[in-house]
Amino acid sequence: MSARTLTCVDTTLQDPLVGQVLDGRYRVDARIAVGGMATVYRALDTRLDRVLALKVMHPALAVDGVFVERFIREAKSVARLAHPNVVQVFDQGTDGSYVYLAMEYVAGCTLRDVLRERGALQPRAALDILEPVLAALGAAHRAGFVHRDMKPENVLIGDDGRVKVADFGLVRSVDTVTSTTGAVLGTVSYLAPEQIEQPGAADARVDVYACGVVLYEMLTGDKPHDGDSPAVVLYKHLHEDVPPPSAIVPGLAYGLDELVASATARTPDIRPYDAVALLAQARETRAALSADQLDAVPPQALAAERTHADDRTSVIPRALTIQRPLPVNEDEPEAVFHRTSRLETPPPPPPGHRSRTPRAPRGPLVIVAAVLLALGLGVGIWYINSGQFTKVPSLLSKTQAQATARLEEAGLELGKVERAYSDTVERGTVISTDPETGARIRHNDSVNLVISAGPETVKVPDLQGYPLAKAKSELKESGLEPGMVTREFSDDVTRGSVISVDPATGTKVRSGSAVALTVSKGSPVDVPDVTGKSLADAKADLAEAGLKVKVAAARVNSDFDAGQVAQQSPTEGRQAAEGDTVTLTLSKGPEMIEVPDVTGDSVDDARAELEAAGFEVDEDRGLLGLFGDTVKKQSVKGGDTAPKGSTITITIR
Repeated sequence: MSARTLTCVDTTLQDPLVGQVLDGRYRVDARIAVGGMATVYRALDTRLDRVLALKVMHPALAVDGVFVERFIREAKSVARLAHPNVVQVFDQGTDGSYVYLAMEYVAGCTLRDVLRERGALQPRAALDILEPVLAALGAAHRAGFVHRDMKPENVLIGDDGRVKVADFGLVRSVDTVTSTTGAVLGTVSYLAPEQIEQPGAADARVDVYACGVVLYEMLTGDKPHDGDSPAVVLYKHLHEDVPPPSAIVPGLAYGLDELVASATARTPDIRPYDAVALLAQARETRAALSADQLDAVPPQALAAERTHADDRTSVIPRALTIQRPLPVNEDEPEAVFHRTSRLETPPPPPPGHRSRTPRAPRGPLVIVAAVLLALGLGVGIWYINSGQFTKVPSLLSKTQAQATARLEEAGLELGKVERAYSDTVERGTVISTDPETGARIRHNDSVNLVISAGPETVKVPDLQGYPLAKAKSELKESGLEPGMVTREFSDDVTRGSVISVDPATGTKVRSGSAVALTVSKGSPVDVPDVTGKSLADAKADLAEAGLKVKVAAARVNSDFDAGQVAQQSPTEGRQAAEGDTVTLTLSKGPEMIEVPDVTGDSVDDARAELEAAGFEVDEDRGLLGLFGDTVKKQSVKGGDTAPKGSTITITIR
């Protein structure tokens, strides 16, 4: 499940959260999607007036400490990933039984939607999606986290074309020891063999495997392993290699088969060690493919195009086009030149035509000279056009020593070596070359290298007591990014100022990393109970407590009189910060229903009919009714209305 745009359906009308305001701040407008752990809503941050996605854990799971811990771990993990291809988390909190995350709202669709629509993608499009996904996962892997549930549903494609990775709900630290009872976390079609055999020992290479499966699915339109049950699919992950995509889509470049095979190797040690390494391999594969190979249209995509858009402009393969024949000579521009499979006798010469008498061949020296001249000219042309040139070999992700050896093998020299910080390329390996990979270059020319110095690190500044806006500004000036903001009560720190940061002050982190901020709500205020009071009295009590009031537009039936407060959020006993808003829902009064006429009925029948209608029943027998069994009178006449749940007294004689 992920924070994305979906058309809301009528089921949102029955969702109790839709229309509510969580934590006095987030107005829930519509339900987007429902998953195994949580439901995602489109909501409005009433303080900042911005649309966001609100991920709310199912209340039934909120009582389970393990699920709550995993849910909050997702927030803290993603908050540390300041990456343009990761769905950002803004806030985390609780409101009664609701545990929620406030997340970036991405208007668009998922990769699953694209595959369902297109069937398969061209290699260029598949790599265009894969590379930002790997960049996002690479940032997570270098920060020490593993996603563990990569699949097309968790790849969001925004309306603006941006690709983002969502749903870090199963994320965990690489060095975390996870106790397991044998349960496998993840989606069976994308599980690496080691996730099945040793669920608690998975590292970054399980994400690499899943990305290989996703790439296979993008190139072919199908998953590599299928079966009648999840157990069959799990068995195939353990005992069968992922087949090459070209077996399903003939004509795909061999380099794409190699990329999929490398990422989905059943032995983890053979795979790229993390998403950064796989990203370098994907870029190397792309550089080696021609434009025609990158733009090859798979049959599944053509079929989908015919199915979904018969009237759209389609791409006609070059082999199917008919070209007009070139003219044979300038005198006959429309002539067509035909070749035959046998020699034909030339037509006789026209009258008056004089044939030329062949000249006698010249001496051997002339022939030798002509041959040498031709050979010399041919060698010269070859040398000018090809012999003195070569191509820059692929050096990305190689160490300087490996790059130097490859250059020597290609007849090239090592030029200037520079170093630059990189969050995605391993320290000591090549980030880029000049000229770039595949460029045509003369023999013995030099190639300049840029070597990764690893991520740039900075110290987290001391921000305690800073107002939130100033703290965010200080972080950006230090080369860091503001991360998730959590608010807590504090008697010592002024409302709106920073209590603490995570990572802690003085910790060295990568430049551009997100720093989570804990901000003071000020001293806590006990929310008074104002249910049953008039709106004026309720406002007065809440104002005296230092709280603001918002009145909900809708009213509800309740036991309270019309106009009195029927519900409040937060409820009595909760703590709020001074200046927070309490939402009040006013009563429409009790629901009035018609009272059935039970006079003359037996006591048992009268009681059953009244209770079925929604009333309580009381009996008045008196002395005359001790042995009676018939209702002679009822406190509210039949046909009149009374509040639902009220008591009707029946007199028995």
